[in-house]
Parts: sequence; C-alpha cells; structure tokens
Amino acid sequence: MIEWKHEKNVINYKIAEEAMSKRVEDIISNRRTELIWFLEHDNVFTLGTSAKTNDFKNHVDIPIYRTKRGGQTTYHGPGQRIVYMMLDLRHRKKDIKQLVWNIEEWLILVLRDLGILGYRIPGLVGVWVEDPRSVNIDGTHDKKIAALGLRVKKWVTFHGLALNVNPNLKFFTSINPCGIPGKGVTSLHELGVEIKMADVDKIFEQNFSTIFLN
Repeated sequence: MIEWKHEKNVINYKIAEEAMSKRVEDIISNRRTELIWFLEHDNVFTLGTSAKTNDFKNHVDIPIYRTKRGGQTTYHGPGQRIVYMMLDLRHRKKDIKQLVWNIEEWLILVLRDLGILGYRIPGLVGVWVEDPRSVNIDGTHDKKIAALGLRVKKWVTFHGLALNVNPNLKFFTSINPCGIPGKGVTSLHELGVEIKMADVDKIFEQNFSTIFLN
C-alpha cells in the first residue's frame, strides 16, 4: 500500500526534509506505509553529500542549504516538480543502482508520454534531452531536464527526483548543476510543452506500476 500525496503550496526545503525523516522512521518501524510525495520548493540551492565549493560560479542571493541526500549542488524552486520517494526496499530489491536506474526509467516514460525523448548519459546520474537550438561548450546538445538525489536508511529511501516543468532556469547559471560543468539545463516549457503540475503528476502515477510494481 503506497500513499500518494500532492501539495498545492510550495514547501520549505528544511521542513520537507524533516517530514521525510520522520516518515522514514515510521516506515522502518512499520507504523506508516510507503509514500510518494509531489511538491514544489521555495527558491533554494541544495548541497548534497558530494557537493564542492567550486560548484558555484558566482555569488547567489537565495538560501543555500546543506542536505543529507546524495549528489552534489542543484537548484530547486517554483515550477520544478519534486517527487520524493519513501520506499521500503526491505520488501523490494535491495539494489541502489537498480533503484537509480528505475527512477531514471520512470522519468523517461513520463517524458515519452509528453512526446519527448529522454535518455541517460553513461556515468552521469539523471535524465537528459537533446536541444538542437543550443550547443554546449563540449560541442554536444545534451540538456539536463531531471535530476536525482537519494538517501537510504535501513533500506528505506527518501529524497528522490526533480523534473524541470517551468522553473526560472537563470538560477542554474550560477552553478555547475550536479557538479557537471559544460552542459546546460532545460525544462518542459523550454521544449514547448505547456502542462499543469496536476497533469504531470497523473502521468507519473500512470507509469509507476510499469517500473516499480513488476
């Protein structure tokens, strides 16, 4: 039994992380069920456990928060769909690499339903799309549209993914997103897809069982 929760208002990052931590403890002790939590955050840069000081290219004027998730530095803000996943791997496959692959595949299926070809880049976590209108400094057209960051405690997961629906992409120019220099970031809006968050959520829900319940 999985609970699906959808927030209508933006949620402060610290408050969300504290809520996730409590839910994870409740799942570990079998007091609560697994949870998929859809939300948006206030403007914030978050630093994962692998974040480096040189991930920032210039001074920023929004909060910076050091989080407990894996990964490096990224931006969260309105217009970005956050999906936090509190899954109990004690009753699933205890394989973190497979979990990351599954989350990426889930995103790729969601993008496919929106008419967008999403793909992986070997050695880089997340999901990418090609934007022929712009060229990276390495000559490629890869743009990151979704990021992942996870933490696992006693085989219960938390944190999750961030899909750029229509955030203010200018904030990404202040950092090397996820510690990756030279590659850009895009959104559904930039790719010509106009969609409400509630409709994005429906597509996520429709594709969940294909990946996680088989």
